[in-house]
Amino acid sequence: MNEQELREGLRGEMAETTPPPPLSTTAALGAARRNHFRRRALWASLGSAAVVLAVTGFAAVATPEGDVYQPAGHGPLASPDTKEPWPTGPDGQPQEDRTARAGAKYEQGIHLLREVVSVVPAGFTAPEDPPGQSDPTLRTQQAQFEAEVDGVDVWSYLTSVAVAKGKGTGRVIVEVHDAPNPLPTEPCDLAQKFWGMRGECRVETVGAARVGVVVRAGSDDRLDQWSAYRHPDGVVVFVAQGVRLDESRPALTNLPFSVPQLAALAVDERFHLQ
Repeated sequence: MNEQELREGLRGEMAETTPPPPLSTTAALGAARRNHFRRRALWASLGSAAVVLAVTGFAAVATPEGDVYQPAGHGPLASPDTKEPWPTGPDGQPQEDRTARAGAKYEQGIHLLREVVSVVPAGFTAPEDPPGQSDPTLRTQQAQFEAEVDGVDVWSYLTSVAVAKGKGTGRVIVEVHDAPNPLPTEPCDLAQKFWGMRGECRVETVGAARVGVVVRAGSDDRLDQWSAYRHPDGVVVFVAQGVRLDESRPALTNLPFSVPQLAALAVDERFHLQ
């Protein structure tokens, strides 16, 4: 086809195509806010080669190898356009989206952030963002509504803390899921659900608890090691560590925690949010 024929063909095809429904600005903004935290804190290490996809209200990542990963958890059970109201905020009105920005759930997320900072081991520091920075990158937290199950609001909490030693900066991440949630019970099955990542897993015993620990990550290098534990009441805790915070900073020369320490942190009552 020459240029004129191509232009006429395209016009004809466009004229016969049914236009899509108008974009819901409210839904789009809500989905963008929900995904902002995880895009910023969880996938910085993938660099420009990764493609971030917003799928049914949660973020997924396509790596150069073609694998698609997503955070642990089942994601929202309804679309952003659902007519069901979001949970009630501290002002007595429904939230504007899934993320709590005030109230008890928000404070629970702040509490988790403080607890994660408190476990940074000796020899490492937990640097803070400069005062007044509107978009934190070194210490981040989010409390997010997941679903209503049998009349109970189920939430997840995600915290990322930068850890530094010498010239290197890595990170420690803790993610907690309320009960009831659909995550597995078997320790290594549970560990393999964290962000959909895979790796060499073994079961560590901490007292009477059995904890799944991925001691060596597979092809996905966002994080190096992580542990997973389901408490008897159904609350799930993931604790992860990585030698690199993002591509703009040098990596740590060694991880902050040993494998037994990482397993013990997953069982630690400080992260057992109720």
